[in-house]
Amino acid sequence: MKKAPSYIYSIIGISLVLFLLGTIGWLAINGRSLSRFFKEQIEVQVILHDNTRDEMSQQLETVLKKQPFVSDARIITKEEAAKQYVEEKGEDFRELLDFNPLYTSISLRLHSEYVNADSLKKIQQFVMQSNIVREVSYPNTVVDQMNSNFRKIGIVLGAIALILFIAVVIIIDNTVRLAMFSNRLLIKTMQMVGATRWFIARPFDSRAIVSGLISALIAVLGLIALIYFAGTQLPELNALRDYVSLAILIAGILVLGILISVLSTHRSVVKYLKLKLDDLY
Repeated sequence: MKKAPSYIYSIIGISLVLFLLGTIGWLAINGRSLSRFFKEQIEVQVILHDNTRDEMSQQLETVLKKQPFVSDARIITKEEAAKQYVEEKGEDFRELLDFNPLYTSISLRLHSEYVNADSLKKIQQFVMQSNIVREVSYPNTVVDQMNSNFRKIGIVLGAIALILFIAVVIIIDNTVRLAMFSNRLLIKTMQMVGATRWFIARPFDSRAIVSGLISALIAVLGLIALIYFAGTQLPELNALRDYVSLAILIAGILVLGILISVLSTHRSVVKYLKLKLDDLY
């Protein structure tokens, strides 16, 4: 019964550090989802010649929708473009001009992996092959700045995650070793009565699997509660939720909790088996 508190403290300690690591992982996943969301809001405007017939613009729209880099494409007529201009600028040029100087265009939204300078240039060259296309424009400055900012954020989060991972491994290892300290005499006694290393280590390894799993489950439940709370406070986060990455993160926490707990426990058992009896005091 005296050994129970040490294992309880070990479980609590491991749960806390795994929860902290899981939180950083969740922030990294949200950062990637946020990057993908903003990139997919970037619009590429395919401006058509003024004399383009409706059926030809519709054919081009159909062709573009089939391209692997396009997530959505829609035609914006001259009339729709004029209406959008008035709504955005608050000025109606139609009161001064007796004609509409704007062009029919096709607005493209791309998959996030294609929203970078190199891919956009290739897409521009591809679209310009059509003889009905007058111009292809996109906010290249915004794209470059956005990619640069998200790259910097990714590097910072990656560095924090790496440092935290190393800290988690060290903290869990020390926590388990402290919990095993109270069993050092029992381990040595079993060795002195002729028990093999495997026979001695097996019950401790089994307990380590259970305690590691419990610790990981507590951390996962805490992480899920945090995600749910964040979703209630900021509903926009729900739209960014990446369930596949989140499932991988949860699986990683479970595996890490069990693996480090077992390895640290087994290493402690072997250490005490190698020590002389006088060194245990």
